[in-house]
Amino acid sequence: MSRVEEFEELRPLLFSIAYRILGSVTEAEDAVQEAWLRWEASETRTESPKAYLSTVVTRIALDVLQSARVRRETYTGTWFPEPLLSDPYQDPERSAELADSLSMAALMLLERLSPLERAVFVLRDVFAFNFEDVAAAVGRSESACRQLAVRARRHMEDGRPRFDADQRERDRLAERFFDALREGDVDGLRDLLAADVSMVGDSGGKSPQLARSIMGADNVARLFAAYFPRLVRIDVTWQPHELNGQPGAIFLDRDGKVLTAMALDICEGQIQTIRSVTNPDKLKHIGPVADAWAISREANHAARQARREPGS
Repeated sequence: MSRVEEFEELRPLLFSIAYRILGSVTEAEDAVQEAWLRWEASETRTESPKAYLSTVVTRIALDVLQSARVRRETYTGTWFPEPLLSDPYQDPERSAELADSLSMAALMLLERLSPLERAVFVLRDVFAFNFEDVAAAVGRSESACRQLAVRARRHMEDGRPRFDADQRERDRLAERFFDALREGDVDGLRDLLAADVSMVGDSGGKSPQLARSIMGADNVARLFAAYFPRLVRIDVTWQPHELNGQPGAIFLDRDGKVLTAMALDICEGQIQTIRSVTNPDKLKHIGPVADAWAISREANHAARQARREPGS
């Protein structure tokens, strides 16, 4: 195989490693591209391109993560990972680990780890690299990596999210949720939500949002039922789509531009958490981004007009 062929074969794995370390699609893609430039320029031949390139992309991601963590400390509001529509890397023998590690809930847990703990956990527990390769990737001894893995595993287990195992059941519940959302059906929404459901949004201060955080089935149902029919009136639509391995939807304006990505955590037949990403910087990789401020103004104007109409 040529170097190009070797790299392209490994690209899905390299992206998946970088994304889990960084929580950013764009930064992960940049890390993979930088790994290719270094691979192309290197005169070193290796028996294991997988180990070599995984080391390169991990070290690039760690460097990026150091500065990213500083930016996130001053981030406006709640920070969420950039939504991922599909994981390019698939391994039937690791399917459960790959799926669990991809959810927004899991990526938020990874944020609590130190950069080294995060990288070791991703390489060892998610992708099953041996400790020799993990140690080479992060530049620490195997003994130190084993300790990092234990600490990371402990932190992850303490808050590990639970999801319904039956994907068809989750998809059916999500479909009912979005149907009730479209109709403004308070009771229908309330029936699908856990009593302590939370709705959290990430706008980064760059787009309007309903609220930073809302708790409780009644509060969430009433807010959603009041607001989303306004969007329907101005031709906002949404398409069901898996986001980070969980049911969700992409919201689009009348021109097909991306307005919001919404993901649902479903467990025990109820929606436990609703996460929406409206920060336009985190939606650009999905497609052209809508003007959320203009849409909010138009939706509010349409609602006022509707209240003035006879019989409203």
